[in-house]
Amino acid sequence: MRVERGFRAVGAYVRRAPGTYVWLGVLFVTTVALHHMSPQFEQEFLRRRSTNLHELSRRPVRVLFASAMWIEGGHWVPYSALYTVFHAQAERWLGTLRWLGVCVAAHVLATLVSEGALWWAIRDGSAPPSAADTLDIGVSYALAGVVGVLVYRIAAPWRYGYAGLALAVYGVPLAVGHTYTDLGHFTALLIGFGCRPLAAGRGKAWNPKETLRALRG
Repeated sequence: MRVERGFRAVGAYVRRAPGTYVWLGVLFVTTVALHHMSPQFEQEFLRRRSTNLHELSRRPVRVLFASAMWIEGGHWVPYSALYTVFHAQAERWLGTLRWLGVCVAAHVLATLVSEGALWWAIRDGSAPPSAADTLDIGVSYALAGVVGVLVYRIAAPWRYGYAGLALAVYGVPLAVGHTYTDLGHFTALLIGFGCRPLAAGRGKAWNPKETLRALRG
């Protein structure tokens, strides 16, 4: 009976975040497909679906969509955990359409900011022209945006600690590495912070103190 109740609980959780788990299912299929490609073919295949400057200048809408359907490196399991912890929580709280709006805004705008910065660097000579073909694919910008908007799911003062941790997770790599991908991640987080209007009217914020009190009986 406990096992049956557990399966029912998992099923109910998944049904309340359909977008998250459909997306995760697509990523599972595409990840399996990548594992059946040769390394050389895989790189060329992903490059044609990459949001690098070359592909964005030719078919921007196609690559912005396609790049969010693949995971570079083929590590699906960690993303299944991250999707459950962040995406599913955000979708259950915001509703599918608002959650999707955060994902699209973070993915598209952070891509444009990071690639725009790269274009400027190539133009002024601080980056080589070959950087226009750099592989840029994956779902991490949308994830960073969702991490950002979830700050409004948490009651004060806990939300300030969460916000500080998120800023450190995405800000320290940018300060240390100065890569365009790190710039994209940090930008996506700020976009998530900026999605506060989407969180309006979504119910009482979660208070960890109340949860701990309930667990203690």
